[in-house]
Amino acid sequence: MLYAIPCERKRMAIREYTWANLRMERNMGKIEGIKIQNYGVLKDIVLGKTRTNQRARALGNLVAVIGQSGNGKSTLADAFGFIADCLEVGVEAACDANNRGGFERLITQGAAEPILFELYYRESSKTRPITYELEIDLDKTGRPYVKRERLRQRVEKHGCPRTFMYLQEGAGYAFEGNDDGGQDDDGSITGKKVEVQLSDIRRLGIVTLGAMKQYDRIEKFLNFLKSWYLCYFSPDAARRLQNAAPQAYLDRIGSNINNVAQYMYRENKREFEKILHEIQSKLPGIEKIEPQKFENGQMMLRFYEKGFERPFYSQRMSDGTLKLFAYYLLLHEKNPRQLVFIEEPENGLYHHYLGELAEEMKNNVGNGFSKQLFITTHSPFFVNALGPDDVWVLTKNNDGCSEIRRASDYVFVRELAEEGVAVGDMWYSKYFESTEE
Repeated sequence: MLYAIPCERKRMAIREYTWANLRMERNMGKIEGIKIQNYGVLKDIVLGKTRTNQRARALGNLVAVIGQSGNGKSTLADAFGFIADCLEVGVEAACDANNRGGFERLITQGAAEPILFELYYRESSKTRPITYELEIDLDKTGRPYVKRERLRQRVEKHGCPRTFMYLQEGAGYAFEGNDDGGQDDDGSITGKKVEVQLSDIRRLGIVTLGAMKQYDRIEKFLNFLKSWYLCYFSPDAARRLQNAAPQAYLDRIGSNINNVAQYMYRENKREFEKILHEIQSKLPGIEKIEPQKFENGQMMLRFYEKGFERPFYSQRMSDGTLKLFAYYLLLHEKNPRQLVFIEEPENGLYHHYLGELAEEMKNNVGNGFSKQLFITTHSPFFVNALGPDDVWVLTKNNDGCSEIRRASDYVFVRELAEEGVAVGDMWYSKYFESTEE
């Protein structure tokens, strides 16, 4: 039997449904490939499918990078962080941020060409891919600047890409709208082309133009980059007592973990309690997690451990419990960041928990375009929960620079995987060090 929904409730339901779909539309997109040149030991590496590497398979939603210490895992993570910092503070300040030591310390020793990044990005399975190219070099005064910046999008399924933003040393053009407008390699033009001259060659052009509504495609790509989250979780930071200010997202070090809990509680108490119940089942030794709201509006989490009658607040919890809780909270974001990069999630965690964490992460990102997770790890226990297509292997070549290869591209990996041998066990047994194929 059907019951009529009151008009106001119906309007609210429609409004909530509409906003939910709008949020999903804004939170779509992932990197299918990335090329990095002349960034430290990453002299020339390619992960996945790019404009110049079309035969390769696109990156999946979970990308785990393994390799010996010193092979470039931290440099790869920092490359993502560097791009994010360029968006926020400009390329010159980004070169000095996070103890990078300036452009001269960043660029590959002996490199004559600029630092280059090429991102191959797609909003959904129904949209055509976009390529973003960024070159950073020193200007005549010896200061880092944006030498070249370019956005192009393929017009048809197998057609050549059209450039819809091109800047050389701050001067160039951009195309308005959200259609097929752009300039072909032969110079032919479709759509409305606008000449551009930037006043600051140390700021990314996509930041300036992406703030203007007429450049819709640039705005969407900029929002995708802004949604990146580089996780440097610190248990000590998570123990700090913050002001009573609800916040939707964890910060980079997790210092606002209680503020995020407060936000989730305020937005939907029932859903938040459901999430806590799900998380507590994955935390060893924890029987229950409850939010406690104080008179000043602040929210604190209470953890009930087995064998203790009284709860512990987050300030008293172990490093491992706080890290696991933060990772699971990150996976339950209502409006998730589109790209998350986590370095060595195994640090401080008991090795038996890592397989479950890896499986949870892989299931959480799924196969769509709403979330992508990059991880560097030293743990074979974490890697054992992943498939050969999810894992990338960093090695050093004879000139001391890094090379990267998908685990499934090794013949011995495919053969051993068919026999049921996990990739983490192959790595632990030093198969990737002894082979030269």
